Amino acid sequence: MKNLYVLVADDEFRIRKLLAEFLQREGYKTLEAIDGEQAIDILFESKNKIDLVILDVMMPKYDGWFVLERIREFSTVPVIMLTARADESDQLKGFKLGADDYVTKPFSPSVLMARINNILKKEKTEAAEVNFGVIHMSLAAREVFINDTKTDLTPKEFELLKYFIDNKGIALSRDKILNAVWNYDYFGDLRTVDTHIKQLRAKLDKYSYYISTVRSIGYRLDIENENIDKK
Repeated sequence: MKNLYVLVADDEFRIRKLLAEFLQREGYKTLEAIDGEQAIDILFESKNKIDLVILDVMMPKYDGWFVLERIREFSTVPVIMLTARADESDQLKGFKLGADDYVTKPFSPSVLMARINNILKKEKTEAAEVNFGVIHMSLAAREVFINDTKTDLTPKEFELLKYFIDNKGIALSRDKILNAVWNYDYFGDLRTVDTHIKQLRAKLDKYSYYISTVRSIGYRLDIENENIDKK
């Protein structure tokens, strides 16, 4: 994990130093922001590529939601939200805005490090590209093209689509999708999966039928549809 930079944005000095210590112990380089405004400034002005952001929700000047929205306007860098609130609505809001994970305080630094390592390992080991029908995914650039037209997906929508393509033709339960896309130790509501699939289908537009609903099970990317609309 050498030369990977993690931005820790939290207004609590103790939290920033605790996370920085654990991250540096794992071999990561760290940058720190004491509020939302500084976090945005660092992301725009840092000479080093930021590989992951740990973002507190309740911060002065700009809160974490505002910062996350600004990040997603220009970057697909992985973001882990950190907050004292454990409300389901907050978690769903975070994922809808493009967060990769959501951790509540108090938290185990060791568990958080496992999540960070898992996210960055996945980013590093992905293949160059995957394709299905008219869909082309450039994994290195984190870009999706449908009929050669770029389509903007949130990080979780991107991972969800890749997971479907990797498992095309297989009926996938909501539990299986949740565990695979939201990481092994995420315990969330199954409605999170339905919400993201609804959003993904909307962005696939007329090709939304690629993803079919399998009654009493979950969803499937249908192989029989793969070559229908290819040019």
